Amino acid sequence: MKIKEITGYLETLAPLSSQESYDNCGLLVGDSNTEVTEVLISLDCIEATVEEAIDIGCNLIIAHHPIIFGGLKKLNGKNYIERTVIKAIKHDIAIYAIHTNLDNYQFGVNHEIGSRLGLQNLRVLAPKRNVLSKLVCFCPEESSSLVMDAMFNAGAGNIGNYSNCSFVSKGVGSFKPEKNSNPVVGEIGEVSSGLENRLEVLVSNHLSYAVVSAMKKAHPYEEVAYELYPISNENQNEGSGMVGELKPPMELKEFLEMVKDKFNCGGIRYTNSIGKMVERVAFCGGSGSFLLSNAKRVRADVFITGDFKYHEFFDAESEIVIADIGHFESEQYTSMLLKRVLMKKFTKFAVHLTEVNTNPINYI
Repeated sequence: MKIKEITGYLETLAPLSSQESYDNCGLLVGDSNTEVTEVLISLDCIEATVEEAIDIGCNLIIAHHPIIFGGLKKLNGKNYIERTVIKAIKHDIAIYAIHTNLDNYQFGVNHEIGSRLGLQNLRVLAPKRNVLSKLVCFCPEESSSLVMDAMFNAGAGNIGNYSNCSFVSKGVGSFKPEKNSNPVVGEIGEVSSGLENRLEVLVSNHLSYAVVSAMKKAHPYEEVAYELYPISNENQNEGSGMVGELKPPMELKEFLEMVKDKFNCGGIRYTNSIGKMVERVAFCGGSGSFLLSNAKRVRADVFITGDFKYHEFFDAESEIVIADIGHFESEQYTSMLLKRVLMKKFTKFAVHLTEVNTNPINYI
């Protein structure tokens, strides 16, 4: 098993194209063609994490947070970032980061949070735009079902909680096979026409190549007529944060005590009660203050995240309760999520969860 086989699978779920523009996901250190011994999963990759990998014989570290974020201009060991990278290189340990692309994945970081809170009807809080295309192809009526199934199986046709979504319209296609062609129907040099279906499906941009390839493979024609249009619709299955319902509703203090217990919080900073039971909960792992307006828009009773600044708490404006549970605390179960995903797919190597507590914050 090579590193690229593992990272390639992760990128089918959380493609690098889904990361935010400021991020630095992917293989940060190492050769993707290296054979994997064992894997170590951690929220952060620091010097102690690399030491742990050395001790247990892992040559691949998968971390949520990229150790190289703003770029490296020197490697002389003057800070923990440089020392971590130097140690990894010296011991032939690869470092892979899966950060905001996993945040934006429908079943990623935030889905894990919502599941642990026991929330129902989970959905993306701020769906991304400009990540979808419409694929249109034309084929004989009798081949439509086969071609459509091929596109669905490759990942096309998903809208929210619905799959196999498509639109079919009928028309007449015409063509003239030229010299050296091998037409399925019609004769070389003669104009032919026939009844065809126009098939339309939505496809995530990162799946467009696979879907088009599957469509062409299933299509009976030697040359396939198709069109791929970028569209600006929201992709309800990709984006930042999530929102869900708490059944049955709880009093605010009771709910916050439950959150504190489930996420092992040293403390929760929160704004005043808005006089309502907690039923609709919005949340975002890590630093999610930028989603407060989205949480208000969906009329959430509470918004859970980390890293709120003092003045940002005033933005609650008695419309919502802000609950800052801490950056590390909100994302700590990401490692367990990644381990489950890898162990379900691969069985040829050991996957370890780090025993190093990388939370730089202490409480008293």
